Amino acid sequence: MQKGVTLPKSHLEQFEMIMSMNDPAGRKLDFLLQEINREVNTIASKANDADISQKAVEIKSELEKIREQIQNIE
Repeated sequence: MQKGVTLPKSHLEQFEMIMSMNDPAGRKLDFLLQEINREVNTIASKANDADISQKAVEIKSELEKIREQIQNIE
């Protein structure tokens, strides 16, 4: 499970790095959000825990909100 936890962290670090740049980044961020969403889905599907599943739903909801914001600035 450690790998499953590490990959999203690296994606979040990439997200922060892209956000700090002055270049247009909408497509990059959208792609990265897709990757993070896939990782969350993988973690949720492997977890046999209701709390983890609930957190995954919350994370996916927040990712969708972020995606909408990115599309607004793109």
